[in-house]
Amino acid sequence: MKKLVLAFIASLFAFGAFSQNIQMHYDLGKDRGYLTSTVEMFRPDKTGNTFFFIDFDYGAGDVEGVSLSYFEIARCFKLGKSPFSWHGEYNGGFGQFKATPFNGAYSINNAWLTGLDYSWNASDFSRGFSLKALYKNIAHKHDASFQLTGVWYLNFAKGKMSFTGFADFWKEDNVFGTKTTDFVFLSEPQLWYNFNKNFAAGGEIELSNNFGGMEGFNVMPTLGAKYTF
Repeated sequence: MKKLVLAFIASLFAFGAFSQNIQMHYDLGKDRGYLTSTVEMFRPDKTGNTFFFIDFDYGAGDVEGVSLSYFEIARCFKLGKSPFSWHGEYNGGFGQFKATPFNGAYSINNAWLTGLDYSWNASDFSRGFSLKALYKNIAHKHDASFQLTGVWYLNFAKGKMSFTGFADFWKEDNVFGTKTTDFVFLSEPQLWYNFNKNFAAGGEIELSNNFGGMEGFNVMPTLGAKYTF
């Protein structure tokens, strides 16, 4: 899981609400079968909003304990009363893998992003979306890349169901054997059944292309639970 359900941010912003939740997912993908926890926070204010999340994978590749940690933090500043805002973001992380006699470790390249965000919400805040066009600097790899991001939310069945998610497309070179790829795609649509305002159950499907060390297109479903504070 790459990031929070950024998708519901637009609706929260419309209500001026602070939100924090924790999610636990079990990855059902081929050769995976491990747990991922996500802690995320969204806070609006008079000038915009701040969002961050932290992901931990547990037990991937037979590692005992935390096998991967990933962090993102983003800030949007409103541009007057328009639906546009300026977006600034940082993300990065690290992981470990089982090896003999000691475990190996790796880092996820630090990345800095900045650009423009456009958001829209229905009048009843039952649905909405956000589109972002971003400049992206990937440390030790790309000084001038780009990323396009789409985020959405849809609440239906009298608020009992929520369909949220994001899609990212960016330029990043990756090497798979003798083959080099130029672009990465990642999307994580989530479907939740809301038992009440605090607890939800559901899951997500990670759709990716040339992401996370996996060449080509891959589909990775999860089962999950979410508690909103």
